[in-house]
Amino acid sequence: MEIKWVEDFLSVVETLNFSRSAKLRNVTQPAFGRRIRSLEAWLGAELFDRSTYPCVLTVAGESFVPIARDMFNQSTQARLILRGQLTGKQTPVKFAMPHTLLLTLFPRLLTQLENRNGTMASTVQATNVHDAVMALVERHCDLLICYHHPQQGIDLDNARYAMLSLGKEPLRPYVKVVDQGLPKYTLPGTPMAPVPFLSYSSYSSLSRIVEKQLSGSARPVYVVRRFESDLAEGLKSMVLEGHGVAWLPASAVTREVAEGKLTLAIAPDDREALDNDWWSDAMDIRVYRRREDNRPALDRIWSCLGTLHAAQ
Repeated sequence: MEIKWVEDFLSVVETLNFSRSAKLRNVTQPAFGRRIRSLEAWLGAELFDRSTYPCVLTVAGESFVPIARDMFNQSTQARLILRGQLTGKQTPVKFAMPHTLLLTLFPRLLTQLENRNGTMASTVQATNVHDAVMALVERHCDLLICYHHPQQGIDLDNARYAMLSLGKEPLRPYVKVVDQGLPKYTLPGTPMAPVPFLSYSSYSSLSRIVEKQLSGSARPVYVVRRFESDLAEGLKSMVLEGHGVAWLPASAVTREVAEGKLTLAIAPDDREALDNDWWSDAMDIRVYRRREDNRPALDRIWSCLGTLHAAQ
């Protein structure tokens, strides 16, 4: 029996889709199916009922789930311990998160964790929200940090994944500052003079939040799409060059706002919009872990994160 068969099995338990799991495991679907069959042959029992779609676990499959997780965790822990003993290095804590949070939140968060918990080794997988979530589900990371909003919620089983909130992140429309500290463009624009709009790609997790702000505005908003990107940093660069307005996480523009390079895309005399923070929203910053992963080092970090959460 090979441990990769157990990993294959656990992947299908998560996705209930052989094709999706084969892709995630970077193997062809026929080869993936043969590996699952090999595991079933070794165990002497069928693990999945393939007559339904999506597939479901058999009674034997249900019984094997906790055993498989324990087998995988023990093999992983043994490998990490032995590697650490051989190299004399700390086993790194693996994070997955969107690019924006890596650039804005993580450096400060790591400092806070090390102040409370001592120096730690860490690695970060910076990617889109979907792939970051899958990294946690597929056990490629220990901790997932991401934005959460009703328009792009994270659907993880509370019974299997623990969650902490690290605070709120405002998402606001910013533009370049021009003469006398005024915004180059201001919302809501007009039909004859729409505001150049620098948007997130349709598959970006932030796109739906911004679209909701535009469609649900107290005043009609007139914009013309000029550029799109899936990275907030890419949009910020375009804003700094004066190409239009973009909705950006507040932490991503803290320095530029303080230096007078960027400002809100609202006219200074539009008190109603400013006082009501129109065209803005707030996202929850959350961190997730697998409840079954109870390594002491990870428990200590989680405890520190809980302290930070309590201080919010």
